[in-house]
Amino acid sequence: MKILVVDDERYIRNSLGEILTDEGYDVDTAEDGAVAIEMLGKEHYDVVFCDIKMPGKDGGEVLDYVSSEGIDSAMVMVSGHGDIDTAVECIKKGAFDFIQKPLDLNRILITVKNAAERTTLVKDNKTLKKKVYGRQMIGNSSSLQHIRDIIAKVAPTDARVLITGANGTGKELVAQSLYQQSARSAMPYIEVNCAAIPSELIESELFGHEKGSFTSAIKQHKGKFEQADGGTLFLDEIGDMSLAAQAKVLRVLQEKKLSRVGSDKDIQVDVRVIAATNKDLRKEIEEGRFREDLYHRLSVILIKVPSLDERKEDIPELVEYFSSQICAGNGRSPVPFSPEAVKALQERSWPGNIRELQNVVERLLILGGNPVSVKDVKDFV
Repeated sequence: MKILVVDDERYIRNSLGEILTDEGYDVDTAEDGAVAIEMLGKEHYDVVFCDIKMPGKDGGEVLDYVSSEGIDSAMVMVSGHGDIDTAVECIKKGAFDFIQKPLDLNRILITVKNAAERTTLVKDNKTLKKKVYGRQMIGNSSSLQHIRDIIAKVAPTDARVLITGANGTGKELVAQSLYQQSARSAMPYIEVNCAAIPSELIESELFGHEKGSFTSAIKQHKGKFEQADGGTLFLDEIGDMSLAAQAKVLRVLQEKKLSRVGSDKDIQVDVRVIAATNKDLRKEIEEGRFREDLYHRLSVILIKVPSLDERKEDIPELVEYFSSQICAGNGRSPVPFSPEAVKALQERSWPGNIRELQNVVERLLILGGNPVSVKDVKDFV
């Protein structure tokens, strides 16, 4: 991890630089704001320790530069006793934290650790956003247009949404569309597949844990709710969540606070929750596997995603989209499907929904001709 230390006092600048270097960090130093801005324009730093009061360009101007240029460095402002009000203003303007002089070693190291976690989350969120914004709901069927209309109305609110539908229908795309069109779209979007996490680890994954709270807890861990603070948390396959974890999720939704595993300290969170399931939660409630009170908390808005068999008129557009995406990913020119081939695909049943259609299109592009013919469909599907 790369750190920049900015301070006009040589002793403080060098001492802080040496401490961080001894801890294994890659450290550069700058003697004033002007030099820091020049360095930030050429090099990426994960964390910047920046004194507030400096001659020439001060720490506030460095922070303004970082914000205006969209630099994702975690800014830690270093303040003297008389600079507290200024430090608070810096936090409001986007600084990650501030440290008061004289500097305390433990405080510095804790701040670096927390800032490093924040920087990692920002990077991961940018990567996820590229993935999220690169995907879209394809088709113009009346059922899909109905979903788009609901999303347009619901997305700008903070209403919780429960998305239902069979596997492979595109429930995650509905969740991503809700996020994209929301007022939280600049904040984190965190996805959790509840079915993929072992039941004994789901609470730690969602709510975090303290160091030593169980055998493999070798360090403190922030859960997905904390990571999504200010943004959106997508709980996919929530019907597979244990009853114990459901109780904790209910508490977060009711009280907007949580406690990590191994801690009794409450942490406030502001998270919009979107959930999805392929199960009949009403039936799960009757059989004692899902909490009815949690169901009502989650289902302020219900969106049912239709199966592909219910929207076969979208298949031509989906085939064209998948063909284009798959060919581009393999460095090939687009391969067309004959009208007869597309009609043959429309006439068959799709129990695996859109995911199955995507796999079939890829298979036909590999094994079929150019264009893909109705014979190819009969031979390879």
